Amino acid sequence: MKLKTLHKWLLFSLLLNSETIFAQTEIVRGIVIEKKADGKTEPLIGATLRWENAKNGTSTDAKGEFSLSKSPQNHELIISSVGYKTDTLMVHSLDFVTIFLKLQNADLQEVVVKSEATTMDRMNPIHTEIITTKALAKAACCNLSESFETNASVSVSYSDAVTGSKQIQLLGLSGNYVQTNVENIPAIRGLNTTFGLNYLPGTWLASIDVGKGAGSVVNGYESMTGAINVELAKPDVSEKLYLNFYGNNQGRGEVNLNSAHKINKKWSVGFLTHASTLQTKLDQNNDGFSDLPLYTQFNGINRWKYQSDKMMAQFGVKALYEDRTGGQVNFNPDTKGIYTGFYGFGSKTQRYEFFSKTAKLYQSKPYEGLGLIINGLYHDNVSFFGFKNYAGTEKSLYANLIYQNIFGNTNHQYKAGLSYLLDDYNEKYIDSTFKRTESVPGAFVEYTETIPEKLVFVVGGRIDFHNLYGTRFTPRVHLKYDFNTDTHLRLSAGKGWRMPNAIAENFGMLVNSRQLSVNEVIKPEESWNFGLSLSKDFFLFGQKGTLVLDAYRTDFQNQLIVDMENSDLVRFYNLKGNSFSNSFQAEVNYSPLKRMDAKLAYRVFDVKNDVRTPTGELTLLPKQFVNRDRFLLNLAYATKFDKLKFDFTWQWNGSRRIPNFSEGHVHSATSPAVSAPAFSNINAQITKAFYKFDVYIGGENLNNFTQKDPILGAKDPFGKNFDASMVWGPVIGRMIYVGLRFKIK
Repeated sequence: MKLKTLHKWLLFSLLLNSETIFAQTEIVRGIVIEKKADGKTEPLIGATLRWENAKNGTSTDAKGEFSLSKSPQNHELIISSVGYKTDTLMVHSLDFVTIFLKLQNADLQEVVVKSEATTMDRMNPIHTEIITTKALAKAACCNLSESFETNASVSVSYSDAVTGSKQIQLLGLSGNYVQTNVENIPAIRGLNTTFGLNYLPGTWLASIDVGKGAGSVVNGYESMTGAINVELAKPDVSEKLYLNFYGNNQGRGEVNLNSAHKINKKWSVGFLTHASTLQTKLDQNNDGFSDLPLYTQFNGINRWKYQSDKMMAQFGVKALYEDRTGGQVNFNPDTKGIYTGFYGFGSKTQRYEFFSKTAKLYQSKPYEGLGLIINGLYHDNVSFFGFKNYAGTEKSLYANLIYQNIFGNTNHQYKAGLSYLLDDYNEKYIDSTFKRTESVPGAFVEYTETIPEKLVFVVGGRIDFHNLYGTRFTPRVHLKYDFNTDTHLRLSAGKGWRMPNAIAENFGMLVNSRQLSVNEVIKPEESWNFGLSLSKDFFLFGQKGTLVLDAYRTDFQNQLIVDMENSDLVRFYNLKGNSFSNSFQAEVNYSPLKRMDAKLAYRVFDVKNDVRTPTGELTLLPKQFVNRDRFLLNLAYATKFDKLKFDFTWQWNGSRRIPNFSEGHVHSATSPAVSAPAFSNINAQITKAFYKFDVYIGGENLNNFTQKDPILGAKDPFGKNFDASMVWGPVIGRMIYVGLRFKIK
């Protein structure tokens, strides 16, 4: 398909990323607080909340909190309590809300809503942090890979110094072990792991749920260290028009245009479109290589939604085209395949998807539901690294049938269903071909026992029948115990497994002169994850704060080891021996001043795996490129009515082990460890709000720290010492950006 034709097509159609399949899975959560005359606050117990023109309602619990199902047509939330003024609040999102009520005889009778940037999902027994649009707006957030700048749990870094591909880390392990979904549909997996984080524009995102530990068996077997679920802007509640412009001093420019239209009471349609490019070659460290690849990307979604009392249906299509080139500054991509003395990289990706979600609703039984999710995709990538060529295609089909109901009452709930996954891969690298077709039917059941205001216990299991690797059972268990209204303990344990894609998931390892070595059949990766977390809400000097402590351990029964300990090879082999990850994190969120939020977090990792020496010995080494310690400080301040917003983020990243890149080095049991130094990053942003638009200006890596010589042997890229995959820190210096957000609600 020609680029011009694709561009026109994207402007007029493409893709519906659906909401949660059951109406009751859209939950508004919050707290109702009494604001006293002396300025002190106190949770309001027993306040009633209900939707206008709807029968469903709820009341606040002993700590003033509530959870209420929200259908797409419900926007007007009525809050009432004896002795307090009844008010109506317009709710268009699922952000956690804080509602302040005053007594009837108070001088000012009002409802004040404060949307939190990040919050713990208080009802979920799985440790889940919700990142809202408020948090996403604190940084440039041009795509999903840039959406975790203010998040302490998830780290993002470049995988190499040429391709521009990024990778995330959670609990000390690669994002390959995190099940990343878009509205409960598997998204960043397979061949899409290479650049998939760049394919979800930030302006499309409504919220991001980051769950730690083993996820729910309802969503599949691939969650090994956590699960990330991305919610996109909805067609029935989003702005009629949302236009975003972005540009930075490195030459990158973006335009995002979102639109939503409610056709009638039952039908709505939405369009999410994106176009971005970078066409300026930068070589700030004067090594002869472009610091960032040049690229052009077009991306779009067209989504439709039908809603009635008895059913909900959503369907749509997605399409993406991206062309990126990198390498030496003097490289011309038109000379690919012709020796000119210059090293070049190129990658072209086309990706098309369709999806549908259909749910049977039971108005008289809101706890019962039947839903079907179907998703199909075609992904094609053609790349080259100097004279090394790669081509990969993926065809996938995913289906998930879910039924949920109760035993007796809502304190005893269950979900059961059937799933099917078909993956067809065809990859070629130089003169090697990697083909496989996976067909995986499965079944699952999950039971939830609730003791109100005390305990939530979830136990689930699934069985999957893999055509290549046999029958596999995946058990998982989660528990949330409430010591009191402010203190909550969560425990989890579960198994996960996945089939790795060695090349696509390690694209950055191909930008070097090393020989790729795969001398055995790669087997599925398997692990057990165990975790606990403790959250504590507190009030200090009249202001609310939250303390969260968590610790997790992941034990691998099998893992794909990426061995770079020999300077001439990249070896892939199955785990022999031990591999584990231990993580601990402490985080405090607090508002020291009115309209000011502060986050302080510390994280420590102990991640190790056995590596084989040429003689067959096993040596337990710290995981390469994983920093042991990390501090994060985020400060946010807003003037009255949010007219001006100031955001500041400081990250300190501790040292990490890197492979010994000395010429001719071969790892042995006595080889000394090599470490990269610690470094800091400073990001900041200022936003000015006008009546219908916001203007923002900010900077990343303001302290201008860069890794010295990120490309080894840059002067001789076709020599045996060339290696651009040894990246452990920023490869580009200070970046300044400006942007504009325009909305018609």
